[in-house]
This record gives sequence, structure tokens and C-alpha cells, in this order.
Amino acid sequence: QLQFVESGGGLVQSGGSLRLSCAASGFTLDSYDVGWFRQAPGKEREGVSCIRSSSTYTNYADSVKGRVTSSRDNAKNTVYLQMNSLRPEDTAIYYCSTMYACGAMTHALNFASNNWGKGTLVTISS
Repeated sequence: QLQFVESGGGLVQSGGSLRLSCAASGFTLDSYDVGWFRQAPGKEREGVSCIRSSSTYTNYADSVKGRVTSSRDNAKNTVYLQMNSLRPEDTAIYYCSTMYACGAMTHALNFASNNWGKGTLVTISS
């Protein structure tokens, strides 16, 4: 059964950093594009980043561009999201999903396979 487990969230002060992990089980991740998403309280889920299976291309939402880097280690079946210069508005539950393609992040949900894990909570204090 295809499954993701997200981890690495926590409570940090504004300006701090976190590295999130997305570990896949039940399938081999190396042939899939993978997206990171987040959902803040009372808001819709939104795309944060997308990384292609070969790691040759990554795309980021404008709200995180320059502060976030997605990477992957296919040998570990894991995708990462390094987040720096965190802001209170980054507070959300972060999820990952395989993607049909890495398209425009504003339409990322349309490309998600929706095989979400339980997510990992990121809380940024001001």
C-alpha cells in the first residue's frame, strides 16, 4: 500500500529553520514527482514545492521562493523540504504527495495524486 509519513515539524521562532522529511513506504519513490503542500487553519491546502523524479527540476510557490529547498534521496525513499527564514504565516500542517507532473504551483492540487500522509505540524512564533 502506497503510504507517506511526514516528519520534522515543530515549534520554532520566526527566522528559524526546519527540515521536513517525507518517507515513502509500500512503493519505490524514484519514478515519481513529489509535491509538498500545506494547510493552515481555516484555509485551503496549497502547493509549496514540487520536485521531479530525477531531481533535475524543482518548482516553488511564490510565498516560499528563496526560503525553501526541496531535495530527495531516492536510496532512502525520502523527499525533504528545507525551510529557512520561517515566518508566522508558514504555520500549517505540511503534507506530501506524488504528483502527475510538476506544473504551476498555483494549480498544484490539480496534479496531486492525493496519497497524503497524516502530515507534520509546523508552528512559527513571532
